[in-house]
Amino acid sequence: MSKKWVYLFREGNAEMRNLLGGKGANLAEMTNLGLPIPQGFTVTTEACTDYYDSGKKITDEIQGQIFEALKWLEQENGRTFGDTENPLLVSVRSGARASMPGMMDTILNLGLNDVSVEGFAKKTGNARFAYDSYRRFIQMFSDVVMEVPKSFFEKIIDEVKEAKGVHYDTELTAEDLKELIARFKGVYKEAMKGEEFPQDPRVQLMEAVKAVFRSWDNPRAIVYRRMNDIPGDWGTAVNVQTMVFGNMGDTSGTGVAFTRNPSTGERGIFGEYLINAQGEDVVAGVRTPQPIAKLAEDMPECYAQFMELAMKLENHYRDMQDMEFTIQEGKLYFLQTRNGKRTAPAAIQIACDLVDEGKITPEEAVCRIDAKSLDQLLHPTFDEDALKAGEVIGSALPASPGAAAGKVYFTADEAKMAHAKGERVILVRLETSPEDIEGMHAAEGILTVRGGMTSHAAVVARGMGTCCVSGCGEIKINEEEKKFELGGHTFTEGDYISLDGSTGKIYKGDIKTVEASVSGNFGRIMMWADRFRKLQVRTNADTPADTENAVKLGAEGIGLCRTEHMFFEPDRIPKIRKMILSETQEAREEALMELLPFQKEDFKRMYKALRGRPMTVRYLDPPLHEFVPTDPEDIKALAEDMGLTIEQVQAKCDELHEFNPMMGHRGCRLAVTFPEIAKMQTRAVIEAAIEVKEECGYDIVPEIMVPLVGDKKELKFVKEVIDQTAKAVMEEKELYINYHVGTMIEIPRAALLADEVAEEAEFFSFGTNDLTQMTFGFSRDDAGKFLSSYYESKIYESDPFARLDQNGVGQLVKMAAEKGRSVRKDLKLGICGEHGGDPSSVEFCHKVGLTYVSCSPFRVPIARLAAAQAALNNK
Repeated sequence: MSKKWVYLFREGNAEMRNLLGGKGANLAEMTNLGLPIPQGFTVTTEACTDYYDSGKKITDEIQGQIFEALKWLEQENGRTFGDTENPLLVSVRSGARASMPGMMDTILNLGLNDVSVEGFAKKTGNARFAYDSYRRFIQMFSDVVMEVPKSFFEKIIDEVKEAKGVHYDTELTAEDLKELIARFKGVYKEAMKGEEFPQDPRVQLMEAVKAVFRSWDNPRAIVYRRMNDIPGDWGTAVNVQTMVFGNMGDTSGTGVAFTRNPSTGERGIFGEYLINAQGEDVVAGVRTPQPIAKLAEDMPECYAQFMELAMKLENHYRDMQDMEFTIQEGKLYFLQTRNGKRTAPAAIQIACDLVDEGKITPEEAVCRIDAKSLDQLLHPTFDEDALKAGEVIGSALPASPGAAAGKVYFTADEAKMAHAKGERVILVRLETSPEDIEGMHAAEGILTVRGGMTSHAAVVARGMGTCCVSGCGEIKINEEEKKFELGGHTFTEGDYISLDGSTGKIYKGDIKTVEASVSGNFGRIMMWADRFRKLQVRTNADTPADTENAVKLGAEGIGLCRTEHMFFEPDRIPKIRKMILSETQEAREEALMELLPFQKEDFKRMYKALRGRPMTVRYLDPPLHEFVPTDPEDIKALAEDMGLTIEQVQAKCDELHEFNPMMGHRGCRLAVTFPEIAKMQTRAVIEAAIEVKEECGYDIVPEIMVPLVGDKKELKFVKEVIDQTAKAVMEEKELYINYHVGTMIEIPRAALLADEVAEEAEFFSFGTNDLTQMTFGFSRDDAGKFLSSYYESKIYESDPFARLDQNGVGQLVKMAAEKGRSVRKDLKLGICGEHGGDPSSVEFCHKVGLTYVSCSPFRVPIARLAAAQAALNNK
């Protein structure tokens, strides 16, 4: 028995979304509800998958079923496809199961040709309308199906309007439109190397169906899928629908409307329409549409019917609807409905209103909000009017959300000085390093030439909540001359540019930004989310300010405090450099003792900001060469301070250089070579916890994390140093407290031997940034150079540093969790890589039974909501 590839609208329903796509399922559902729908049929998503499996061909079986459905449609309408007297015309639209607005353009008026257009003109008694419909079809078919640029046709329309002395398309006569048609066909023939515009409507239809299937894999669709976690094997459906015409005169029109405002969430119909127009005119901006309320004056009966049916749809779907409609000579038709796309503030307002109206439950409200979209609520955005006037000069990776405008500076020191003078700063770097931390802190936004979504700049910027656009390879930068070129412009120090960290766009000049506002309903959604989630949510924070901010955003503790970030302040970096260059243990210990008060004071302030919440402190992780000076002035100052020659300091710095620092002398390896580092850090942690307990009464149980462990014996060695030091401090202070020693699982070997490691570790935290690097063998800073080729070739669908690779890296996490708990049943399991704030990765963490996720402060609300959605979706 042959498979069913094509469904009439009346054969489907809303539950068949995966097979019929969102648009097809909704058209079927509206047909079942008795709404005025121009009838048609849907070619399934499975047919799209089959098209690719068959080497980009539509099989005879699928084509046969399409023509059978077409025959039914002819009978239903009493008209014949391709008829010369009274032709049946159709529209062809795509419809994936997840809404992908703008990924595929619609083709209207399909079925017209040179002969049938004359019969159509006679039958309708409206020659202007018939020829207008045909010129639109030629333009759309050429653009969407044959990829002849739209601009070719728009230029001709402008020329004809100018020659005739008219302003609007609607003012062109039937004769003018015939001239357009002849010229359009000429453009088509030239672009298609002598091939005439297709006259057989069946050929037109099959070419259009293929074009929809092809659109599933066009570059913008691939990018959209990657941004929205939509799998490439879903495919898109094709909807073929009887044409209704909004361009038949002053009793016809077309429009788009929402049942609530998609920007604010406010109740009430929000939309616009055009008299005597077809669908694309409303969105193309050729003519200015009227607000939907004006329809009450123009066509009161249509308006009343529209309002009644719009509310019927919202009540049926129990969500804000985005609807397209056409009025043909006074008769209203709905062309589609879908749950409307909305901003984050609108999503929260609508979800809470629907709960208050008794239409949905709090559980449903929590699941209705796109967790990633909460970024919009927590970061500044551009003023919409100012943005429209802005000039885009380039785009790169949207590494950290928010909007920023400021003066360009090329070094961290200059950025810091400019910020101190009250200037808004954009730090532009080839790539950032840990030494740039203060300049990054001073900047409104960061722009880098190199680096991916998880480069140093991206990770640190997200942690700070600072806007960042990374990996803009088009920039030609000259840091010495303090200038860069981009988009045909040269920018020097002090020039204004603006960055959109949510889209990756870079703008010329100073675009006005507006601060994000968090409404009362946001707190309500978060309260519900906290009630439903099982996973705890912590933050990655290295400063008291970050800690305070994260606690305000609902963090339940710190899952990762990176101690190395505490050493880059100007009064501390000379001391750590002194320690690194010391030749003896005694000299190193002496230098470390100078650092101890700083480290302890930071821990104390963070413990106080946490008010008794837990904090996991990761011991020194990066290779030592990251701390040594590169600037000749800094080298000279260090030589004088240590009583060494400049040559001796330079030689020691050169000696510390590593060929592959990611896999070099770092992490627990530093503590094995220099146990005195672990001793100083332990003293700082334990003394801080005891002193805060005495001063504030908080019962603090320090969590000490040893990074980069690959073997149980490594951890045992460092743990003994920690235990001996902690014991000595508690004896000195005459106060005993509990503490835990655990490790970061970031080397595949540690995951494979997790049961052995758990004999020593009291908790695991998965450092999925490094675990991903080590498992893939990619450097996260360099992967951006080739990952785009991998997306285009469909080898990968998403960036493994932004979204956890559940098949590979995820299996190591799952295995380590199971092995670890087989030895230590109460083993606490967390994740502190960038993935801790990615909703699909949070869901994976919920499924494998982790205790908590940890992410940058501004992503805490995202993780809280994603954790609740994971719990509700996986009951």
